[in-house]
Formats: sequence, structure tokens, C-alpha cells
Amino acid sequence: MSARVTAVSSNGTYSFSKPNRASITLLTGLGVEGDVHAGETVKHRFRMKHEPQQPNLRQVHLMHEELFDELAEKGFSVAAGELGENISTRGIDLLALPTGALLHIGAEAIVEVTGLRNPCSQIDSFQKGLLKEVFELDPDTGDFTFKSGVMSVVRQGGVVRPGDPIKVELPTGPHRPLERV
Repeated sequence: MSARVTAVSSNGTYSFSKPNRASITLLTGLGVEGDVHAGETVKHRFRMKHEPQQPNLRQVHLMHEELFDELAEKGFSVAAGELGENISTRGIDLLALPTGALLHIGAEAIVEVTGLRNPCSQIDSFQKGLLKEVFELDPDTGDFTFKSGVMSVVRQGGVVRPGDPIKVELPTGPHRPLERV
């Protein structure tokens, strides 16, 4: 199966979930047009309070629908947009990408992966017990893997729709693993 977009979501106001749309427009250096998290500087409410001039490395949130399948096996029901992502995908291992990977989405859009989404306690308000399911503890190292998608910045704008293909371009040189942003 080739990598593709399965759903797109945005919301102009702060809320945990984002409604699905027929399309979203990515704006270079800003994020999703009309989305509350679009902008050059941080838009996450906690970070705006403490670091308002920091660059926005969380312009577009991508999440793999394979996670929804995994959660369903554990009794949870999660659909595209419900965990706040802008782009839901299938057929691409987002969590295995290195920092700086470019995702060519549809005909024009390009996003650069900046890091892992750091899930917050609101996930448990959405469905009790869900937060512990989007973390994975490595028994050998004691390190956590954050499974709730990746964050990115828009390098080239364009319209993104469900069904659009996704092509990965890996960065040159040594690859840096994703960290929380």
C-alpha cells in the first residue's frame, strides 16, 4: 500500500478535536489556513504563556491511522481528527522518520517533520485510559516512545485532500531521531 492522506481536519478555535474537512490549505511558514495553531510563533496555549516568541515547530500535526487500529484492538474508538491532528495518514511509518524528513503531500504541499507530538492529559478527558496507550515504554532502556503522531512545519504550501499521495524525502547526512516538540 502506498502512503496516502486519509483525512484532513482543522479548527479555528481551541478545542481538543478538529472537524474533518473536504480539504485544507497549507500556507508556507504558517500552517493550516484558518487553524488555531497556524502562525510563525508558538500557538500552543501553555507555550504561548511561557515562550511566546519561540518558532512554531507544531504548525501541522500528522497522525497515522494505524494507531487507531491498534487502539480499537484495546477497546478504544478513535476517528480522524478526534485527537487534534490536521492530517491523518495510512501506509507511512511517521514515527520512524528522522527529524528534517520532507513529506511531499498531494500535488504541491511539502512539510518538514520537526518532532514527535507530546501527548497531554486532555487525551484522558477524551477517553479515560487513552493517554497510557499512546506512550510505549522500552523495557530495555526505560525510554518512552510517543505514538500520537508527528509535528511539522510547512515548507511549501498547497491544498491537501483525502486520497492525496505522500512521498518521503529523507534528509542528507546523518539522521537525527525524532524528539518531542
